[in-house]
Amino acid sequence: MKFILLVSFFILSACSMKEAPVMKVYSFATPTVLEVSNNGYHKDKVLKVSYPVALKENLSSKMNYSYSLYDRGEYLNSRWSNNIIKLLQGSMVVSLSQSNLFRVVVPFASDVEENFRIESSIFDFSHHVRGDKSYAIVTLQCTLIDAQTGKLLKVKRFSYKEHTTTTNAKGYAEATNRIMEKFSHDLVRWLN
Repeated sequence: MKFILLVSFFILSACSMKEAPVMKVYSFATPTVLEVSNNGYHKDKVLKVSYPVALKENLSSKMNYSYSLYDRGEYLNSRWSNNIIKLLQGSMVVSLSQSNLFRVVVPFASDVEENFRIESSIFDFSHHVRGDKSYAIVTLQCTLIDAQTGKLLKVKRFSYKEHTTTTNAKGYAEATNRIMEKFSHDLVRWLN
């Protein structure tokens, strides 16, 4: 009797188990930024890139979407390869290093003493779906600070809205990568 119950339990368990959808993981492509011919003031300076601060939402490796101003969520079977804050900081470090504007560009965790620091605030980093149209939205503000004096040197808000080819996470990731390419060029231009 116990054997029959045990076999029945396993058969019913196997029948009720469904295969979970595969988790799709997306990342930022490394933006290509041309080296800037720079003999200016920043050439021999060290720039430290701080972790961006999310102002509206708790940003993680989850991919956020919205259907309206009040209807927001996270994709269940798609995510970023790392925390958005780390991906964004890494993208900034790579782009600014490629630009050759500074002697060296380091992440905030570095023990190197910096001359300048970039702080950034994220206002929006999500996928906006409105009917059959959708957009990747990235809005952030960067602040350049003199690390020795604490003086604010310049501030710029960068805002991007890129149409997606599909209304799913894949379309969102592709559009976000196009935004990050534009942002990298705009950031270098702003600092030059």
